[in-house]
Amino acid sequence: AGHASLVSSTEYSPDGSFIITASGDKTANIWDAATGKLRKTLTGHDGAVTSACFSPNGQRVVTASVDQTARVWSAQLGQSERLLSTLEGHTSWVSAAGFSPDGRRVLTASRDHTARVWDARSGRLLMTLSDHSDEVKGVAASSDGRRIVTGGLDKTVRIFDATTGKLLQSMPSGGAVTGAMFSPDD
Repeated sequence: AGHASLVSSTEYSPDGSFIITASGDKTANIWDAATGKLRKTLTGHDGAVTSACFSPNGQRVVTASVDQTARVWSAQLGQSERLLSTLEGHTSWVSAAGFSPDGRRVLTASRDHTARVWDARSGRLLMTLSDHSDEVKGVAASSDGRRIVTGGLDKTVRIFDATTGKLLQSMPSGGAVTGAMFSPDD
């Protein structure tokens, strides 16, 4: 119990102490993983929260929403909720969001057929990856931060240079791609 609508994503904090959940009730909750106790609720989105995840150091959280924004929050417990930045620029739902391995960038995927890369501290848009012909459902950075992978409903997986945004490879899939990640060895 704790959300008033369905939960769309869950993720452990990097140290395994907490779990974050995203919900159709326009919130994300941070839970104690050992006890299940609700520790913090993040409110402020105007639509369902589609995904939520911790930064690599566990100090921040990024949420994505159907309100066409992603938001970066402080994950510090014992403080009231603290919004650090709102990432605005997508023209449709933000399907997913995550951090680069160094935590300095936020990656977002959207129904507007793009993935975007943002400065995690300032919220400034750094680049738009717009090679998909349908909704982008997943986005992730390689462990060295040099490449970005996206997956979309256009039945493709695409790999981009994380510095220039140049498309490096496009791979067809047998069906819609609803997530994206690199293997541990990239």
